[in-house]
Amino acid sequence: MESNDAHHDDLEYLNRHGSLREKLVATHAVVRRQLPFVARIAIALYDPATTRLSAYLHSGDDDPLAHYQTEIANAPSLKKILEQGRPRVINNMLTFEADAPEHVVRLGRAGYAASYTLPIFSGGVFLGFLFFNSRQTDVFTETALSQLDLFGHLISLMIVSELQLSRTLTAAVTTTAQLTHLRDAETGSHLDRMSRLARLIARALASRYDLDDTYIEHLFMFAPLHDIGKIGIPDSVLLKPGRLDGDELAVMKTHSRKGREVIDDMLKNFGLEGLQYGDVLRNIAEHHHEAVDGSGYPASLRGDAIPLEARIVAVADVFDALTSRRPYKEPWTNEQAFEFLSAMAGEKFDAQCVQALMDNRLEVERIQRQFQEDPNG
Repeated sequence: MESNDAHHDDLEYLNRHGSLREKLVATHAVVRRQLPFVARIAIALYDPATTRLSAYLHSGDDDPLAHYQTEIANAPSLKKILEQGRPRVINNMLTFEADAPEHVVRLGRAGYAASYTLPIFSGGVFLGFLFFNSRQTDVFTETALSQLDLFGHLISLMIVSELQLSRTLTAAVTTTAQLTHLRDAETGSHLDRMSRLARLIARALASRYDLDDTYIEHLFMFAPLHDIGKIGIPDSVLLKPGRLDGDELAVMKTHSRKGREVIDDMLKNFGLEGLQYGDVLRNIAEHHHEAVDGSGYPASLRGDAIPLEARIVAVADVFDALTSRRPYKEPWTNEQAFEFLSAMAGEKFDAQCVQALMDNRLEVERIQRQFQEDPNG
């Protein structure tokens, strides 16, 4: 029997180490060799807490839905896909011009004329949507769809695998962090709000810093873990009702380094040292108390030397802490908190991050309404 060593495995790249985006782009190239009319592959993720869809990943150089998000109720066609659990074909998007949702209008203006959409599930849990788009009409035939179904499930498995890695790690660290949250005044609602405020800031700064949606989503997932290092702070310091003295404050400040150590251990123990955006998680835990004038800790970093994700989380965390009720203080109004941050912008806090939050007050208020504190605990 002769062997044929000349055969090329089109999907061999899946065995290599690479980012999810690199694998999606490579998969798109394989798809186009068989179905040249597929011009775009994209993924949107679903947040069940807010019923919002957010752009997450796409295969092109430019994307008309970059940083786009909407409540699923505002996308009735997509909502129907979720309710039925079945894919949808639109072979002529022009028929949706009248009263079309914004995402359909954006795609149409970018020249896309047809789409095939599949829901992504993991263990019966809805995660989001996978989109195949074409600039041609009437191309998603039964023959084409039978091929795209195979690629669609392959891509869905890639997405599920990537998200499970990040979310499993996040769940493990969060579970560990609950031990800390039971010991101090930080609440789950605070973490819900500050993580979404961090995502809000990141979206507002996306163009300035060329942030893609995958980075923004990981920032959102990792932001609640910023104070994981407090698990290593003694009760005598963490639970002290009054002002900390010099020695106690020095102990409290060690939580940022301890947080980095906890994250490093978690990544090692889960075999995730090479996790994409792992450094974002590390930076959030270690550097969210740095100050742009160099007076922060633990490394006295200045300005842009502070990782962007840490600058974003610092503003989101402090704003929500100021506007939240604690056993030792009444909540500030949003205006009082904005005034404080504005006064400290360029000194303690990144001025662009502060301005991004202030420029989106209506969205800030929406997040606050949606994730109010439970007065009964």
